[in-house]
Amino acid sequence: MRITIREGGPDDIPVILGMLDSSVEWLVSQGRTRQWGTEPLSEHTKTVESVARYMDKGDVYIAEADGVPAATLTLTDAPGAYLAHLPPPGEPERYIHWLASDRRFKGHGVGSALLAHAAEVTRKAGVSLLRVDCYAGDDGKLVAYYESNGFTPMETYTANGDWPGQVLARRV
Repeated sequence: MRITIREGGPDDIPVILGMLDSSVEWLVSQGRTRQWGTEPLSEHTKTVESVARYMDKGDVYIAEADGVPAATLTLTDAPGAYLAHLPPPGEPERYIHWLASDRRFKGHGVGSALLAHAAEVTRKAGVSLLRVDCYAGDDGKLVAYYESNGFTPMETYTANGDWPGQVLARRV
């Protein structure tokens, strides 16, 4: 399978939402409903607005597997307002939002390819800190996934009263 990465844009919003929905469907099938719930994220106005807002603030990348959109992430200069309570890193950073894949491509390395691309783009921009946050509950597999891609756990946080989150960082 040949993986290529291209820049995304507003025309890709339906594709990105499809990847998010695919991820929710997969999580539900695994009994892991606390991360993103049980309903398609494309049906949540706030999610659709968030995808578009981060797209306006940053750069969207789409990983294609043999020409088929397979995964996405958005790279901005800061985390979202939901992390405003955490101390800033004290240096320039690039921040990953909305990493998701079409679960048909699970295990083919499309997410890791995007994370490597984000690290390279960050390094080429003269920035040495790349950060991301994620759901840290259940079995901890998502945190472990980021660790396997070179990220180190930093701050933990709780959102919406009981949603456990983890901020991770990678030097590039």
